[in-house]
Amino acid sequence: MSVLVLAGIGLLTGLTTVLFGFGGGFVTVPVIVWADARLGADAAHVAVATSAVVMIFNACVATVATDRAVLNLLRRSTPLLALLAVGGAIGALASRWTPAFVTQWAFIAYLVATIVDVLVRPGFLHRRAESAVTGSGRRGETGRIRAALGIPIGATASFLGVGGSVMTVPLLRRLGHDMRTATTLANPLTLAVATPALVLFGTENAGSPASAGVFLYGPVDLGAAAVLLAGALPVIVVMRRRPPRISDRLHAWSYLALLILVTATMAVLSLDDA
Repeated sequence: MSVLVLAGIGLLTGLTTVLFGFGGGFVTVPVIVWADARLGADAAHVAVATSAVVMIFNACVATVATDRAVLNLLRRSTPLLALLAVGGAIGALASRWTPAFVTQWAFIAYLVATIVDVLVRPGFLHRRAESAVTGSGRRGETGRIRAALGIPIGATASFLGVGGSVMTVPLLRRLGHDMRTATTLANPLTLAVATPALVLFGTENAGSPASAGVFLYGPVDLGAAAVLLAGALPVIVVMRRRPPRISDRLHAWSYLALLILVTATMAVLSLDDA
């Protein structure tokens, strides 16, 4: 049953990668916590590391399939990308020494804060007319995200296993991007965060195939990652070639709805473990 659920979630992560820029971690962390509950307190750490694998593959495929004109918006963002990578490494190191329950509840707390932020602050759900431009507009340059934010964004995203899109999409949105551009650019930014994090996760001691019935390499659940990717990658390829048409406002509200759904799911799982 867990394999079928993971495959279904893989399909969902493919959809969220294209529609919302979520490379997978935002959705997969709660699911892997559930699937690997037999690992006890280690399940949250395994979920964060495994989500890094899923995010890298999903974000890489989505980035390769992205229109070059959109990717050109990153041409002046080298300092930001570099600092995102540094932050990703810091977050991965921090998660190694942090109790699993802290990571789990910090994940929930951050999502709650994000939900409140997009509801209360202007510029995400309801953009002002003068800022309602596309990625090529006067306020649409991705480089306007201050490079100094790269370290805190990368560290937080890597520590919690949320990729980076949960932080970068609202920022890009408030810089004037439409939702399609903001979520598309979130994928290469996620790559910058997740790649160094995965390298560090890979340096941890490999687990035994008999680790509570979970095949681990370091803290990565290879079986769960493989099933999730098998469901996600074909969806990403198809949807990049035939992107769905959705209004900008509905796109933004859908993003918020998914935030709320995942937060509620993770809270229920955490309370069950308490």
